[in-house]
Amino acid sequence: MGKKTGQDTLSNLELAAFCEQMAMVLKAGISVMEGISILKEDAQSPAEKELLDMVYEKVQESGTLAPALEESGAFPEYMCKMTQIGEETGTLDDVLASLERYYERQEAVSRSIRSALTYPLIMIGMMALVIVVLLTRVMPVFQQVFRQLGMEMSGFSRGALLLGNTLSRYAGAFVAVVFVLALLFIWLVKTKSGRNRLEGLGRYFRFSREISDKMAICRFAGGLSLTLKSGLTPERGLELAEELNENRFFGEKLSSCKKMMGEGSSMSEAFRRTGIFTGVYARMADIAGRTGVMDEVMGKLSDQIEDEIDEKIGSFISMLEPTLVILLSVIVGTILLSVMLPLLGILAGL
Repeated sequence: MGKKTGQDTLSNLELAAFCEQMAMVLKAGISVMEGISILKEDAQSPAEKELLDMVYEKVQESGTLAPALEESGAFPEYMCKMTQIGEETGTLDDVLASLERYYERQEAVSRSIRSALTYPLIMIGMMALVIVVLLTRVMPVFQQVFRQLGMEMSGFSRGALLLGNTLSRYAGAFVAVVFVLALLFIWLVKTKSGRNRLEGLGRYFRFSREISDKMAICRFAGGLSLTLKSGLTPERGLELAEELNENRFFGEKLSSCKKMMGEGSSMSEAFRRTGIFTGVYARMADIAGRTGVMDEVMGKLSDQIEDEIDEKIGSFISMLEPTLVILLSVIVGTILLSVMLPLLGILAGL
């Protein structure tokens, strides 16, 4: 389990750990209350014990796990609803085991996205730092050398020197701008409205658009697989899986899909007509609908799309690394050569 308080939503890894532990105790024939009691004894932090105490008390009051998870405020609504379905159908252990795999998959996708963003940001920050130091500290030294030789910088080197002087003169203003940009980045990443705005901007770039769409499909397919395995109808499964969606563009397709199914279309047909699944994925969903194995196929599709996301992100990073290094080398080399070549010409004429 995790180490957060009951007032915070648990991370994917913490949710996966909780589901794994509860599934184990239930499969062993232990009741929910006894299982929570066992988890309390193994709590690794006061915050974790506090959360489990809260869940334990709620289970005592209601006799079921789902309301306890919901009232604690630490578990997502989707997990609470799936837990309720598991209790109603008598398949809580299987549902929790499926939820464990689901949240592990979500964590793997999130980790891939974080790694894809972290490295470029670090490289860009290093590039900016090297260029600023070069412009504000190194270029003035060369300017002094030129003046001692009775010359002045010209062309590109003079422009770089003036830029460095401007950065030094208005350092406070530039620091403030960087601070505002950092706050803007935090707002874009941490808030729902910011993520919606960032998602809208990302639609203009092919790579981010493809990753966002694939993540939405991966999350939807995994959630739908889980709901169908729990014995829900396709309509109810689609409704619950829709709650996992955070991509408003993909949400429009889901709304159209629900409307078509309400008008009598089969799930696989609605998938194909709305473009939720295309190409080979649409064909697999169509076959699954005819053979009655939609839950298994959705699980396989989710795993396959997750692998595609990892591969695409890995390819992007492998291409981005040398690109950033080359870009930094070209910028630094251009600045230095713009100074060194004239200086060498002057020294050669002495």
